[in-house]
Amino acid sequence: MSGLDHVGISVRDFEKSLAFYKEALGALGIKCLMEFEHEGTRHASFGAGEHGFFWVSSGNRTRGEMHIAFTANSRAEVEAFYSVALSVGGSDNGRPGLRPHYHANYYGAFVFDPDGHNVEAVCHART
Repeated sequence: MSGLDHVGISVRDFEKSLAFYKEALGALGIKCLMEFEHEGTRHASFGAGEHGFFWVSSGNRTRGEMHIAFTANSRAEVEAFYSVALSVGGSDNGRPGLRPHYHANYYGAFVFDPDGHNVEAVCHART
């Protein structure tokens, strides 16, 4: 099913924000599922169950501050999203492909929209 997959924000003080969200979201039954560093940026994923739907990342981005990811039903849909987005004014922020640092089946593509926001399509299926 297509829909909203996750949202991410960039924060100035990662440790302070991480502690805040762990406590505040914990009151809602939402837990920190993972923390990692990738290419010098720290990330934390929050969710219920196994799927993280809210991400906190360190540092201010040089483009738009918002990250929005939409669920794709297949890897072909991820590729179509990427192609169409580039054709209508988006710019590349990550070609379609596996992102194993998230999980083994994470297949996503990233584009900047015309205002610089990071928009993603992601498929979590094995193929």
